[in-house]
Amino acid sequence: MRLSSGRRVALGVLVVAALTAGWFAFIDGNAHKAAVLSPRPDPPRAGSRLHPSTHLRSPTSEHIIIRTVHGSGARALSPDELAGQRVIYSYSGLNPPASLLAVIRAGEAAGVIFFGPNISSPSQIHTVIEQMQRASLSSPIHARLLMLVDQEGGEVRRLPGAPLLSEKQIGESRGAAALARSAGTGAGRNLREAGMNVNLTPVLDVFRQQGNFIDQFQRSYSHDPVVVATLGADFISAQQRSGVAATAKHFPGLGAATQRQNTDAGPVVLNQSLATLRSVDEAPYRKAIAAGVKVVMMSWGIYPVLDPHLPAGLSPTVIQRELRQRLGFRGVTITDGIDAGAVTPFGSLARRSVRAAQAGADLILCATTNPNDNTPRQGITVLHALATAIANHQISPTSAHQAAQRTLTLRARP
Repeated sequence: MRLSSGRRVALGVLVVAALTAGWFAFIDGNAHKAAVLSPRPDPPRAGSRLHPSTHLRSPTSEHIIIRTVHGSGARALSPDELAGQRVIYSYSGLNPPASLLAVIRAGEAAGVIFFGPNISSPSQIHTVIEQMQRASLSSPIHARLLMLVDQEGGEVRRLPGAPLLSEKQIGESRGAAALARSAGTGAGRNLREAGMNVNLTPVLDVFRQQGNFIDQFQRSYSHDPVVVATLGADFISAQQRSGVAATAKHFPGLGAATQRQNTDAGPVVLNQSLATLRSVDEAPYRKAIAAGVKVVMMSWGIYPVLDPHLPAGLSPTVIQRELRQRLGFRGVTITDGIDAGAVTPFGSLARRSVRAAQAGADLILCATTNPNDNTPRQGITVLHALATAIANHQISPTSAHQAAQRTLTLRARP
């Protein structure tokens, strides 16, 4: 969306996310590990360290168990809570509505995305974010939210300030590598000051023609995959050193889309060969993964050489086989806006959200193509659909646990 931007874990294996205080245990079948978390103060915008884990047993539970140091004992996450770890909400206007604060306090939210209409100044949005973070830390999950924004540079910016240059301006400049690093550092500092911890950039699309879907807004570093890969990795490394997670998008690549092939507006089919897709479009992702990028956003394009029927963000072939198995990505996957025209033909909001989760999308971005139409109701619809699918085992307990594990780890240390 222009306005926004697997493998089975062996039984008993746990990634420990150190949050504010408590123990998290991720259970699969009959075995799991529990993580002891340090009851230390929660820093304003930085994650805490991971700690070793110890073994526990549970003969029946198929849920995540939470133990809190100051709580009343262990309990399983409800389907709503488990589903909530996958939902990114949005809203219109400057103040978050009561319905959004309610799902956050209930522990049924992974994060919130912000657009221009949500922001009047850095201090205003910082106050809003702190309000939502307090609500999240008081929830049964006791975790800070993911606070997302598209701060690409050039025309696509939600906050004033860095990065000022577009990706194309950087790619065409002398000293491009230094400029990309400076843009990443500037973006990270800018977002941290506003209280945000996830930037939905860099765009790693390798544009084919001047003025095409990606190039018309100067959102691509270059038509050369080597340049895109190098500058993208430079940006990612610099930004993530500031404590703000970077997002490589839109996998496996929208650089071949023509000016009229707009995934916001309708279905887009990209018919490049498998050799071209992997040597050109996917090349920047290999370097981004090597650089430690924490999030990858899926494209809503259809790639017949990988899956002739489904957009990438709804395709287990693309997410699980291509991104996770072939390229080895172990971080968090996120959909593009779930309301985009390219995906609406694939069922109701509830249906396509469940399909995205089944395909391997860890986070569902619940935002419309017009940010003035954003409402928490969209995210709440997705929440209930995912919860029902989890309860009915349409989404397997294993995949639900793995998605929650990845997102909670990111929330602890963006």
